[in-house]
Amino acid sequence: MFEPLRWWHLGDIVVLEREIFAEDAWTPELFWSELAQGAARHYLTAVRDDQIIGYGGLAVHDDESYVQTLGVAADARGRGVATRLLVALLRHARTRGARRCELEVRTDNAVAQSLYRRLGFVELGVRRGYYQPSGADAYVMSADRIHTGDYGRMLDAAEQAVSR
Repeated sequence: MFEPLRWWHLGDIVVLEREIFAEDAWTPELFWSELAQGAARHYLTAVRDDQIIGYGGLAVHDDESYVQTLGVAADARGRGVATRLLVALLRHARTRGARRCELEVRTDNAVAQSLYRRLGFVELGVRRGYYQPSGADAYVMSADRIHTGDYGRMLDAAEQAVSR
């Protein structure tokens, strides 16, 4: 179901990005820049019937990781795709030695916030006007101690829950 994001996926990814994030969508150049970061980035696509239905990206620096983006097509939501993508990104962060992970999420996106809380993320604060050009606010969320066995078991449980 998951494949590494490659340059030839970017046309489909940009279309999906615009559908999901509308005016706050990343530009093609930003995706190219992320892919050019090499081993410091880890991007995945979720594929069903040869179509990309979701994607996610992670940055890892030393013992910290950061979810760069996570998106799922509207017709694929509610099926565990986002959970599986996030679990895969967090597992990668763990293998790279990360001890914590941070992200931003729109303050009006309760569904995404719920997913992040289920995987141990807590709110640290608010970035006012973070998303541009819309000016929407974002919560900064963090999951600490992602390197621990307890956290690994939580990831296993989350993945099993959506596999049923």
